[in-house]
Amino acid sequence: MVRSGGEPMPAGRAAGGTGPARFRERFLQGEPVEAGVRTPILNSWQRCRSMGLSPDQSDLPFLQDFDPDDRLVQAAVPVLDRLQSRFAGSSMNISVADASGTVLLRRFGEASLARSLPAFQSVPGFVFAEQVAGTNGIGLALAERKLVRVYGAEHFAERSQGSACRALPVRDPLSGRIEGVLCFGYPRKAEDPALATVIRKAAEAIERRLLGQSSARERALLRTYLDTAAEAAVGLYRSVGVDELALELHPRDRAVIMEKAAELISRAQRAAVDVSLPDGRPVTLVSRPMKSASGVEGIAIEAVLPGTSPREPFTMPHQVDVPRGFLAEPAVVPASQASGAVPGVAAPGHLSVTASGQVAVGGEGITTADVDGATDGYLGSPLPARGLVMVGEPHVGTYALAARRRLELLSEASARIGSTLDVRRTAEELAETAVPRLADFVTIDLPEPVLRGEESADPRSDLRRTVVHGICDDLPFSPVGKQADFGPTAPQLRCLTSGEAVLEPDLKVAAGWLAQDPEHTERLLSHVHSLIAVPLVARGVVLGVASFYRAQDPAPFGDDDRSLAQELAARAALSIDNARRYTRERTMVLALQRSLLPHGLPDQDAVKVAHRYLPAESCVGGDWYDVIPLSGTRIGLFVGDVVGHGMLSAATMGRLRTAARSFAELDFPPDEVLTHLDNLVGRLDREDPASDGAGIIGATCLYAIYDPTSQQCTMARAGHPPPALVHPDGNVSFPDLPAGPPLGLGGLPFEAAEIPLPKDSQLVLYTDGLIEDRHRDVDVVLDQLRGVLAHPERTPEETCQAVLDTVAPAHPCDDIALLVARTQAVDPQRIATWDLAADPALVSEVRASATRQLADWGLDDAAFAAELMLSELVTNAIRHGAGPIRVRLLHDRTLICEVSDASNTAPHLRRAASTDEGGRGLFLVAQLSQSWGTRYLPQGKVIWAECGLEAA
Repeated sequence: MVRSGGEPMPAGRAAGGTGPARFRERFLQGEPVEAGVRTPILNSWQRCRSMGLSPDQSDLPFLQDFDPDDRLVQAAVPVLDRLQSRFAGSSMNISVADASGTVLLRRFGEASLARSLPAFQSVPGFVFAEQVAGTNGIGLALAERKLVRVYGAEHFAERSQGSACRALPVRDPLSGRIEGVLCFGYPRKAEDPALATVIRKAAEAIERRLLGQSSARERALLRTYLDTAAEAAVGLYRSVGVDELALELHPRDRAVIMEKAAELISRAQRAAVDVSLPDGRPVTLVSRPMKSASGVEGIAIEAVLPGTSPREPFTMPHQVDVPRGFLAEPAVVPASQASGAVPGVAAPGHLSVTASGQVAVGGEGITTADVDGATDGYLGSPLPARGLVMVGEPHVGTYALAARRRLELLSEASARIGSTLDVRRTAEELAETAVPRLADFVTIDLPEPVLRGEESADPRSDLRRTVVHGICDDLPFSPVGKQADFGPTAPQLRCLTSGEAVLEPDLKVAAGWLAQDPEHTERLLSHVHSLIAVPLVARGVVLGVASFYRAQDPAPFGDDDRSLAQELAARAALSIDNARRYTRERTMVLALQRSLLPHGLPDQDAVKVAHRYLPAESCVGGDWYDVIPLSGTRIGLFVGDVVGHGMLSAATMGRLRTAARSFAELDFPPDEVLTHLDNLVGRLDREDPASDGAGIIGATCLYAIYDPTSQQCTMARAGHPPPALVHPDGNVSFPDLPAGPPLGLGGLPFEAAEIPLPKDSQLVLYTDGLIEDRHRDVDVVLDQLRGVLAHPERTPEETCQAVLDTVAPAHPCDDIALLVARTQAVDPQRIATWDLAADPALVSEVRASATRQLADWGLDDAAFAAELMLSELVTNAIRHGAGPIRVRLLHDRTLICEVSDASNTAPHLRRAASTDEGGRGLFLVAQLSQSWGTRYLPQGKVIWAECGLEAA
């Protein structure tokens, strides 16, 4: 035995139990042998075992009523005669079997071999189908539908252990249907890889002769038409051929006529059909049944111009010279061209008149001469153009029409499958495309990881029913979502293992399919009868399996159907893999995006906040929001949008949000925060070598600071949509804030505006994905938003949900970030303020007043720490600042002490030396407070410190 690379390996009844013999024995004993046996052989063994065949069985069915004059026999006899001469003197035996596995012809390289072999190996009539003979060359070639080799112990039956064979299906070049099998049988020791080339060439020779037989039948029909066209008694119309029309017809119009003619032939009926050409002119096509002298039945299609009388005699528009004997040799169409029809060219096996007055046979131009190649009175004489468009046999027209429809289906699949980047929807598109033009029912099973955008570790074990689609919904297929458990011999698992489509023409004898789920399969058999299982494989990744079932069409699936299903599945698999990869990347970007957004809201009493983030359907962008507590019970509200989509935008968003939070916590006013962000974006662009100058310019931002003590809101925006303000009375407005340039332009100032926000007002911040949509007008959307927000009684959560339900696009193409804040106000009774002159003697009075106020608030336990902090802060303001000086106490979640003065010089915490007399005041403040800091005012600064109230 020789491997594909030429390395010999032991086979057959090898000594020591090695090679296929050992694996066969292990298989028969029920042991696993997957790693040591070729997949087609193992599949065949499993089918044999499931059908209950015995390896010791020696008898085979014998048919006496097979046709010895079958068209396959007529085509194969000359080829087998040449093969017998080539292998003369050798132990080679050559067989031709029909499509059911019945041997029709036998030839032997050595005549004495026929007498020494058993009858089933030497006499035609024995059946070698796999279901009765086990694994053998003829049966396996019919099952696999391709060239196969069976060697020694790879045969299932004991009787064939000492031999080897190669077998190849023989197809009708016109229909693509398997007509039979050519098989070479020889002793094991005579194995030769060159036999693969010999058997292929021999099969091609038989197929060419089959095509020649078809051409002869078509030529017989043409002769009948030419013989009868000259007789007035046949009642032909006064007509004109397409060759005459072609002088003025556009090629597109000619293609329409030729296609309709092929369809009329496939119907095999007498009819007259009006064809409207694309330019508006009508042409009538008449189909006329006819029968040749040899008994060949066919259809002639003629063209009739409008306005002609059907009883007028023929005219002769032009004459055609006929060369003698041109049709002596049959015209041959290459098998590669026989599976489809090209518009404007005669369908394979049809005869059609060309523009030059010739007749096309299967696409090859020939002149109208004597169809038998002999002189019959036409040769040398001018022939009139009789209006013939096409002549052919109905079944050939059916093949041509089916081929065109397959091409149309593939064209439609290219446009229809993969319209979205959703794995499940792409699988549904494959099923919807195939039903009902290819199959009546389609089921698609995908591994759960594939639906999540990942690769499956073992796609054969974790399949789940993803799609069930068909002409009705009452068949007992496993429902969507259920795990698909296929047995080892099931067609679906076999196709996943081999990577090729598996055809089961008759499910009633498909043992592997019947064994997988007896309960469901028994019920399904009353409806479906044929199956094609196709693996979904793209870029080397196994994505699942598609199963095509036929129910209404009585004809089983054939090889053309299997090729079509495999092509559809291949295109769909590529789209599914694209969707899977996109799903994986989108999941990663969305996870990054969500991880960079706030995970919770801070505890504060300035506003009640609700927020939403809605990613785009097709991609994830860089929208973000943030809520930042600031000093003095104030709150900072951010919303921003980074231009672009994907991982880079999400990462850039994270960097901007971190920077924005840092600038805000430094107590910069909104316009200064935007200025710092603008500088940061410009620096990021300059530092990124891959930006090529394009950068991320286009990032927008809106920053608002709300102070509940004054009920004032200061806002600034950088190219961002303005917020919506909902007043307590329900009035909705969009304040005209200074727009400001997008972040990253640099060199342009930002302006802030201060707007009063009474208690229970709502401030609504959003990104442009909420209002900007190419299918909607922005003004209309803003009116919708105004109407939705005009309900001040709603909570922020209810407002968020109402906005997304009413205003947000049904299929957002951009991210949406939404932030709704209902304003609160600090009770004036919880605020205490004192104005002081720059006099150190007043420090004691401030301490005493603060102590009394804390006692009124019930915060006596915090009095000691508050007194020390106020004493140090006021003393610093008097010594190092400038008047006037203001002291403010705020009773919120914490006790806040604030001292402001008119100086812009801020104190700094430092380590005092042991000999220093001062410098320890801020150190004491830092130790006694939870936090402290400085914020600047238009005139001066504020030093603040927060003291916890847990003890209080």
